[in-house]
Amino acid sequence: MDSHEWDEQSAEDGGQQVVWAVTDTRIGPLLLAATADGLVNVVFHATDEVRERALGQLASRLGAEPVEAPGSPVLAQATGQLEAYFAGERRDFELPLDWSLISGFNRQVLRELASGVPYGQVVGYGDLARRVGQPQAAQAVGVAMGSNPLPLVVPCHRVVESDGGIGGFGGGLETKRTLLSLEGVLPEPLF
Repeated sequence: MDSHEWDEQSAEDGGQQVVWAVTDTRIGPLLLAATADGLVNVVFHATDEVRERALGQLASRLGAEPVEAPGSPVLAQATGQLEAYFAGERRDFELPLDWSLISGFNRQVLRELASGVPYGQVVGYGDLARRVGQPQAAQAVGVAMGSNPLPLVVPCHRVVESDGGIGGFGGGLETKRTLLSLEGVLPEPLF
């Protein structure tokens, strides 16, 4: 489906259109999903089973059956920027984002993370809580990281523990180590 067909179908349906594609990366396959507003979801380890579960959740949450459309403008742009990121040629993502899968405190924290923690830097859970005016909410920041619908693009891998530990990560600790190594925060992993 090209972008023109996507726009026509969206207008005909009178609802939100969701498009998706899977792209291979050095950390494994990523499912990318977008709406007319922008990239809405990034899912790690997009095996067939993970992909089907994620697409079902998107359909339920957004009220539209996702359509495979790797050539859609937002998905093609996201894929290109991810390739450049993994090649060490891009430090920032410049993509339209659809924040509709997250709200309230979690959205506030993730927006701060996206705008305030650049490539090659890390922030502690407590530091991020202070940045959003909730200094006692370090644990809630951890919950926000775990519910991030746009990991990698909204870089929750850059949030670490204050004692020097790398903390948890929905994509798995090896994936987090790989991303932090790519950005020069950790030495290259030994695997």
